[in-house]
Amino acid sequence: MADVETTKAVVDIAQGALNNPESAKAIAAALAIGLGAIGPGLGIGMLASKAMEAIGRNPEAEAKIKTNMILAIAFTEAIAIYALVVALIIIFV
Repeated sequence: MADVETTKAVVDIAQGALNNPESAKAIAAALAIGLGAIGPGLGIGMLASKAMEAIGRNPEAEAKIKTNMILAIAFTEAIAIYALVVALIIIFV
């Protein structure tokens, strides 16, 4: 019975928090940056992994591979910056 009462209390607190606009903004901003950073984080990790594999297979092409890797990382990181901008807009507008 305590679990049901605890669950009801948590639901009441959550509903109260979502009725407050500032709380809803904070939750939305946290979700925006949290979910918006997952993709770029995975992308950069996979990109660096494959670049290291390519350098291991063909060491002569290291300079070309690193240049392309850094450029791709910059584009991938821009997506995370867009998520940050969206989160800041949610908070301050």
